[in-house]
Amino acid sequence: MAPEIQSQTHLTVEQSTPRQRLDAYLRERLAPVSRGVIQRLIADGHILINDRPVKPSYPPHAGDRITVHWPMPEPAQAAPQDIPLDILFEDADLLILNKPPGLVVHPSAGHADRTLVNALLHHCSGELSGIGGVARPGIVHRLDRDTSGCIVAAKNDFAHAALAIQFSSRKVDKIYLALACGQIAADRGVIEAAIARHPTHRKRMAVTDGTGRPAQTDYRVLERFELATFVEVTLHTGRTHQVRVHLKHLGHPLMGDLTYGNRQNQRLREAMGSHPSRQMLHAFRLAFEHPRTGRRIALEAPCPPDFTATLAALRAEQPIPS
Repeated sequence: MAPEIQSQTHLTVEQSTPRQRLDAYLRERLAPVSRGVIQRLIADGHILINDRPVKPSYPPHAGDRITVHWPMPEPAQAAPQDIPLDILFEDADLLILNKPPGLVVHPSAGHADRTLVNALLHHCSGELSGIGGVARPGIVHRLDRDTSGCIVAAKNDFAHAALAIQFSSRKVDKIYLALACGQIAADRGVIEAAIARHPTHRKRMAVTDGTGRPAQTDYRVLERFELATFVEVTLHTGRTHQVRVHLKHLGHPLMGDLTYGNRQNQRLREAMGSHPSRQMLHAFRLAFEHPRTGRRIALEAPCPPDFTATLAALRAEQPIPS
């Protein structure tokens, strides 16, 4: 039985884009829907060009009429689980949480449960966003499993869509705290380097020569140590692993990040006699306009114990010589 259609969206292509695929074209115009969801809708025949199904690789032409059929959300496959949440803010539209390190955001291979989604399904008790075709909490952005700090979730489609637009249009302030290997020379800096999937290591990202998506990271040194640097990082884009990849590109990968800085972390372990068990990255501050009231919300998440302990160890054992 074909799924019930909830609503439709109609678009007209104003200008031909011979070098752009349909899925990429729609990703830019249907925020916050992911490219993966768009590809699934195309494969299921829910996206038509001039009333005909097409492939994701189809290049839109000027005058094409695009129809998107939005199916009714399917029940979430993840099960609600009573997992404690550190809630910084909550109302009828959204939650802002201080995610602990080690908590996976979405269920995936190897992490079928005990994720943030499982926790939110329990906490929200039916107040779920259905964007993407599956009833689930509307997690608008992600943090890596071992990255701690501020993360926002939407309780309804209105909040989800409005927040996603703010993220995609770079109207959200995202400030991180990080401990990087070695001494970063400049007190401040801007890293502008495109990021794409690594050509051979498909679970990693990498700085590329113009073939990736543009990415900008600003940094400011807060404190210096003999073997590491404490920095504040501001993200102007939201690419996968952006802080980790950009600091590696700078020559100073994160402490504890064995994916992007194994060699530097080995040297650090030998010099210090200890080593953090995860990358030292914390999403410290998140600020945006409330999707319903327009009021500016700005919240800061306290650093977790392992981050503060590593910082204290650096202060005690590795001060900069005077």
